[in-house]
Amino acid sequence: MSQVLDDLVALLSMEQIEENLFRGRSQDLGFRQLFGGQVLGQCVSAANQTVEENRHVHSLHGYFLRPGDASLPVVYQVDRVRDGGSFSTRRVTAVQKGQQIFTCSASFQHDEGGFHHQVPMPDVPGPENLASETDLARQVAALIPERIRDLMTSDKPIEIRPVTSVNPFAPEPAEPIKYVWFKAAGELPDEPQLHKLLLAYASDFNLLTTALLPHGVSVFQKFMQVASLDHSLWYHANLRMDDWLLYAMDSPWAGNARGFSRASIFNRSGELVASASQEGLIRLREDWQ
Repeated sequence: MSQVLDDLVALLSMEQIEENLFRGRSQDLGFRQLFGGQVLGQCVSAANQTVEENRHVHSLHGYFLRPGDASLPVVYQVDRVRDGGSFSTRRVTAVQKGQQIFTCSASFQHDEGGFHHQVPMPDVPGPENLASETDLARQVAALIPERIRDLMTSDKPIEIRPVTSVNPFAPEPAEPIKYVWFKAAGELPDEPQLHKLLLAYASDFNLLTTALLPHGVSVFQKFMQVASLDHSLWYHANLRMDDWLLYAMDSPWAGNARGFSRASIFNRSGELVASASQEGLIRLREDWQ
C-alpha cells in the first residue's frame, strides 16, 4: 500500500475506549468542515466491532447534524439495537465537543442465497486512458485557493478518474449525470469488511455535486454553500476497493435549497456491488461578497 492509503486504513481503525464506545482520529482534507466520508467509514468501523464476525454490513443510513472539526478526534457511541436470527441493527452517534455531529443506523446480515437481478452497467470508457482528479488539479494548480492547493494536488489514498471532466472554475450547465472510476491507491489485504469501510469513505466524493451540474455552478465558487444533509449506502455484494469501480451518478431533483443524488456502483465485471443516495444543501450564500 502507499503511505497515504496506509494512513487512511489507520484512520478507519477505531480505538475502543469503553464498552460500545470508540474513538477515531480526524483528517483535514481542506474543506470548510470535517469530510463526511471519514465519519461514514468510522461509523461502520465502530458498529462492525459490536456484531458477530459472520454478519456483514449491508446498509447504512445517516444524517449530518453539525459541521465536524477536522482538528479534533471523534467519539462514537454504539447502541446495540437488536440482534435477530438473521440481522443485527446498530445505531451510532458521532460526538465532538459534547455535541452530536452525525447519527446513523447500520444493518448487518449473514450471507444467504436467494433471488437475484440487477440493472446493467452503463457503457462508458474504461479508466485506463483517463486522467485522475489529482492530475487535473495539477494542471490548474494556480487557480486553486492557496489554503487547499497542496491538498488538492498531492497524492490521494483514493484515485478518482472522471469519465467527463468539468472545469470547476468555469462550469457550464450540463445534464445531471456523472460517471467516475475510483479505487484505492494500492493493494489491500483480503479483508471484505475493510473494503466496505473504504467504500463508505469514498462514496461521499462526487455524489452531491452531481446536483449542481444543471445549474452551471461548483463548490469552488465563493457564492455557493454546499453541505451534505444525509447519506445512504447499500452493499449488494463483496467488493474490491483495490480494483476499479464505476460510480454511476444522477440527480433527478433539486429544489428548496436542496439537491438529491443517487448512484449505482459497479465492478469491472459489470456486477452491481453497491448503491448510494444523498441529499444536501445547495444554496447561494448571502454573505459571499
